[in-house]
Amino acid sequence: MDLNANSLSTNLLVTGLVLIMVFVMPWLDRKICAKLKLDLTGGVSENPAGPFLLRVRKLLLFFVFAVYIGVVAWLVFFSRSASEEYRVHVALFQDLQNAINIDFGILRELSLGEPFIQILKGEDIAQAYMNLMLFVPMGYLLPYVFDWFRARPKIRPFVASVLIALLIENLQLITRRGFYDLDDLIGNSLGALIGQYLFNAVAYVVTHPNWKEDLREYREWKKHARRSTLYPFTRRMGIPRTTILATDDAEILEFYVFKLGFRLINQNVSEEDGSTDVLLQMGRSQVEIRCDPQLDLKRQHLTIAARDLKRMRRRLEKSGIETSNEGLDPYTRQHRLQFTGPDDVLITIIQN
Repeated sequence: MDLNANSLSTNLLVTGLVLIMVFVMPWLDRKICAKLKLDLTGGVSENPAGPFLLRVRKLLLFFVFAVYIGVVAWLVFFSRSASEEYRVHVALFQDLQNAINIDFGILRELSLGEPFIQILKGEDIAQAYMNLMLFVPMGYLLPYVFDWFRARPKIRPFVASVLIALLIENLQLITRRGFYDLDDLIGNSLGALIGQYLFNAVAYVVTHPNWKEDLREYREWKKHARRSTLYPFTRRMGIPRTTILATDDAEILEFYVFKLGFRLINQNVSEEDGSTDVLLQMGRSQVEIRCDPQLDLKRQHLTIAARDLKRMRRRLEKSGIETSNEGLDPYTRQHRLQFTGPDDVLITIIQN
């Protein structure tokens, strides 16, 4: 089979593979995971070997994405020979206009004896169709395979696909393997947009059986939240800082800075009562600790989200911090571990 972007066989092959990817892959994924009792929603799987099997699943998805990238690289670069000169095509949709002839006069007269649409250059239509279909998997697989894209599936996959398409066009210009073509860029972007929509409409629905209940609850919450005070500002809101109370600032620095690894951002001492305020930071999260020896403290809680709890537990124990056995968070059903800090602060780390 000639894997050429303009050939009918290649168009049929790519179309078939895209249809299999969109409709068969998520159904097969769900069936296998249900058989192995694996949780695809982020919770804890019933299978004791769930974490290992989910990593295997992730590697298989990486492999599918790598094969797709290989096919794209072959079609846009290696299936073509380098030309002798640099070529740029910026006239929008000129090839499609030259490939299709529409006689509106015949159409108005309803002359059914003669065709009012004539295909003059089928290869140009095939090329436009290929540009569209070639990037449907890009918009579909990015949120399917990568957690970062799945966190914002309506924005990040499309933006990344447009940037990748732009990179391809520039590389084609530099290597002289094809045109720098605005039509290709637009076709790729539209294909990625279709793929992104298909992920939300097909893949997510198939792999999340409770999507109807989740959507119903989300709509009910949003209907109520829109009438609330803070909802219009939620896109720019966050909780970057948590405040806890303590009695000994030296013990706080020893535990949070030297054992846990927080960074000391600022430390203020009050001249009136001798209390100390400490601001610590790790990543984007900040912990403000107000130290006053006169405080009579009740138990406080500090919750942190992190990855790889097993490795974190080993490092904590190496620093002399005793941790509890890993349990399940009662709200998210995700793994968590707990340990106690100064002033009986219960610190919980939840797997994210």
